[in-house]
Amino acid sequence: MKGRMNTGLGEITINTDVIATYAGSVAVECFGIVGMAAVNMKDGLVKLLRRDSLSRGINVQVKDNKISLDFHVIVAYGVSIRAVADNLIDNVKYKVEAFTGIEIEQINILVEGVRVID
Repeated sequence: MKGRMNTGLGEITINTDVIATYAGSVAVECFGIVGMAAVNMKDGLVKLLRRDSLSRGINVQVKDNKISLDFHVIVAYGVSIRAVADNLIDNVKYKVEAFTGIEIEQINILVEGVRVID
């Protein structure tokens, strides 16, 4: 389902891929996030995604005009996962709601791996 808003002149529809791409770009700017992860369910392998395919690491659902996001992330070694997750939630909630004008109902963070940053 897509995000929808009614204006005085018509309706605005936002594709979930747009929301995922924007949320992914906000996420990788957060301290402690190395990148988004693509999980191969068949092999159980986790792959770090490049900047041009960030939306593959995010699942977006829009229900009753509220957004639910699932982030598959790789975090930096040695940082508090709780602090990184709280920072990610705060930044994404604020920026995505401002960008779309749609309320975020839920943000789930799935830590798929840890990487040492040089």
